[in-house]
Amino acid sequence: MSLRQMEYFLTVVEAESFTRAADSLHVTQPALSHQIKALERRVGGELLERLPRGIRLTPMGRAFLPHAELAVRSAVQAERAARAAAGAEGGELHLATVHAVAFGVLPPVFTRWGREHPGVRLVLHEYARGEDLDDAMERGVADLAIGHRPPPGHNGPLRRLFEEQVVVVLPQGDPLADRGAVPLAALADREWIRCAMEPVVEGRPFIELACERAGFTPRTAVHTEHTSTAVAMAAAGAGITCVPSYAVPPNCATVSVDPSWHRPLYAFARVPLTGAAAAFVDLLAAAGNADAP
Repeated sequence: MSLRQMEYFLTVVEAESFTRAADSLHVTQPALSHQIKALERRVGGELLERLPRGIRLTPMGRAFLPHAELAVRSAVQAERAARAAAGAEGGELHLATVHAVAFGVLPPVFTRWGREHPGVRLVLHEYARGEDLDDAMERGVADLAIGHRPPPGHNGPLRRLFEEQVVVVLPQGDPLADRGAVPLAALADREWIRCAMEPVVEGRPFIELACERAGFTPRTAVHTEHTSTAVAMAAAGAGITCVPSYAVPPNCATVSVDPSWHRPLYAFARVPLTGAAAAFVDLLAAAGNADAP
């Protein structure tokens, strides 16, 4: 079984046609069919059902598909990681993170990286939820992840970068905005804008658990997918929301909760951090610690 055969198989599945797949691969259709049949002989059964108009995965094909995707993706990553480790022109480092980190932490780090490592291109994969980020890393989408926790069962390299502070975003002119810090109970009469990125603690959404411990049940006004949307909604007066301080633009009012909320940010990967990946983590950690209060 060759990597090329798996690449051909994946192209046929994506194109849903031997003809379109052959055109995409710049090979003849008989040559493509020959490689797929050789692959099927190797695994011991048909992977694709040939239909009058297209193809369909067989049960064996459905079982084979995710492993073929991971194998091909890993081969691509191996090549680009080797080039990135050497600082070679054309090297790529693929990064996966959640939306708030992407827009709140990474822009200045990417700018500095471009100056210091012009030969290694950064490719960013953004996700709304931590669970989506974990799933992407398990599927091999990126070389390095930046998130609030590694996925369950993670046994690869893990580095704590810095600790972020979570603040409450209020509309401008809110009477609490000049208080600096307030007990959570002071927000009992407010409506909340809940975000998909809200962490889960002890099996429950963090806001619900924290407010319950403060003696009240939070009233939810809006559910959003992205942190930036939740912040904009709160600034406009649709409710209040809690986000990392780095995700709040300068024109928004905030207040800290007393006692304050903090959570660590991590970098994690499947293989040891070397070359470009190690250099990027060092740069990110330095930037985060420089910005820490």
